[in-house]
Amino acid sequence: MSDVIAVYPGTFDPMTLGHEDVVRRATQLFSKVIVAVAAGHHKKTLFSLQERIDMARTVAAPFGKSVEVESFSGLLRDFVVARGGKAMVRGLRAVTDFDY
Repeated sequence: MSDVIAVYPGTFDPMTLGHEDVVRRATQLFSKVIVAVAAGHHKKTLFSLQERIDMARTVAAPFGKSVEVESFSGLLRDFVVARGGKAMVRGLRAVTDFDY
């Protein structure tokens, strides 16, 4: 396992089994994964920021200290740099996600 911090950003509205799978896989590649829950986003969310953070922390709990959950607003790049991140993790649902 590399000694690299990775950031997994998203709205996580709600956190799904797919998100959980991405977190699990990321912990096998990186020493630390930060699940970054977007606070101010162009999407209208179903759940509040605190509810989304709580869901993400429930998913992250089995992974111990290798996964942290934080909220962020503003530019994702600034959040990643401030946390010492060297990689970003993203999941793809369909070919259209890859094109985007």
